[in-house]
Amino acid sequence: MTGPTGGTAAAPDGTARLVREVMTAGVAAVRPDASLVEAAQLMRAQDVGDVLVADGDLVVGVLTDRDITVRAVAEGADPSTVSARTVCTPDPVVVGPDDDVATAVGLMRRHAVRRLPVVEAGRPVGVVSLGDLAVAEEPRSVLADISRAAPDNENDTAMDERT
Repeated sequence: MTGPTGGTAAAPDGTARLVREVMTAGVAAVRPDASLVEAAQLMRAQDVGDVLVADGDLVVGVLTDRDITVRAVAEGADPSTVSARTVCTPDPVVVGPDDDVATAVGLMRRHAVRRLPVVEAGRPVGVVSLGDLAVAEEPRSVLADISRAAPDNENDTAMDERT
């Protein structure tokens, strides 16, 4: 199978690459009843553009900075009173850390998403994104360059770090 922009989803030795090799480990998560302000503050503190919405260990949604902007703020909702569950994308498609990268790419294509929570034994352990795949599979691509780029200053709104 080809990578996100046409490359291969195999390691240099020809074996299938695993999600755990390319994912962003660790999870930034909020409770379903957390306010959008809490979620946005966590995104800022972690320097990410998305958080998982989790009820205990169960991932119930993915909340992005764009979700907050488009689904709440642009509608005139008060982000301090709206919950993460209200505007997140519910029931996200997930992938396992031992799944091969081609599986993740296929899921992203099929479901038209740019990030997948990585779940192991029912617990979230990371996120794999289109940017992660670009950096791993085609490190010289424009998307990989953008995904690696750090904002020059606080006013720079570089593409979501995990794309």
